[in-house]
Amino acid sequence: MKKTVDGALAAAPLAVFANRAHSKEDESASSLEEGRPDGRREVRLEYLRPREIETAMSECAVLFQPLGTIEWHGYKNNVGVDALKAHRLCVLAAQKGGGLVAPPLYGGVGGLDEPHTFVIEPENEVHSVLVRPWIESLCREAVRQGFKAVIIVTGHYGAGQQIVVREAAVRMSRALGAPVLGTPEYMLALDADYTGDHAAWGETSLMMHLYPGSVDLSQLGEAPHKGVYGRDPKKYATREDGEKLTRVIVDRLAALSKRMPNWGEEERRRFIAAESALVDRQLEMMGETKNAWAAWRHIPKGVFAGYGGLLAEEKFEEIIAMVKDL
Repeated sequence: MKKTVDGALAAAPLAVFANRAHSKEDESASSLEEGRPDGRREVRLEYLRPREIETAMSECAVLFQPLGTIEWHGYKNNVGVDALKAHRLCVLAAQKGGGLVAPPLYGGVGGLDEPHTFVIEPENEVHSVLVRPWIESLCREAVRQGFKAVIIVTGHYGAGQQIVVREAAVRMSRALGAPVLGTPEYMLALDADYTGDHAAWGETSLMMHLYPGSVDLSQLGEAPHKGVYGRDPKKYATREDGEKLTRVIVDRLAALSKRMPNWGEEERRRFIAAESALVDRQLEMMGETKNAWAAWRHIPKGVFAGYGGLLAEEKFEEIIAMVKDL
């Protein structure tokens, strides 16, 4: 469930995409998910044959893992928004920067108290007994298979989900000797004014671009809209904004997929130190205030806006310096 922090929203979940008829204009953007050839390299792991997997891994041994859940995202969106957007962003990043994409996981920590929402673990439950071990097993298996880095992108981002995913990624980076990033997609685009919302301007704009034809704004009446938190999508969501956000997120994920498999011990330790500092502060502030969202209170003010760019540029010490401002 998403909550506001100092009047701003910083969370979101996921959904299942129902096939819809697309115009000719929409075909190239949606064809990958529908299995139609679009001239792009196939990166979805489940569609590849063994030799294709081996060739891709020899070029870039990164595994992308999208996460989401089934959750209400307003009358105009599919209930699978979280996993769908995360999966498509990972596919585009892998096609640009290298790597392969595992099938998305539909199931996470928390969810809105709204219809058609599957709550797999309680909201803000940072002591996860389902999602955390699944992430750990996935990472262990990825490294056993020969992947040299794992990038976990969660499109579902209640506070509990974000903390569990990042904390598990930090721990597995240490335990496996291979870098694992666990982050919601919006954290990579904070400097593009995307601070996380639920079924509002940001998520809806992304879906309008990533899955043309999936959003039906005519289903919305007048605000306030049921289960929508953030800028009114009926007024502000556009496919053009979705394209801009996609470009920022995909470029940074692609840069990471190119670099992470080649990190030595020093780079890996610096990366772990930065990610650990972030999630440790989130946990500390939760403990101090009894509010799971405490560490997000200044994000809408721009204090952590540089994170995505600094991460992609390997400026880990600057990330650590910013953490104190949370």
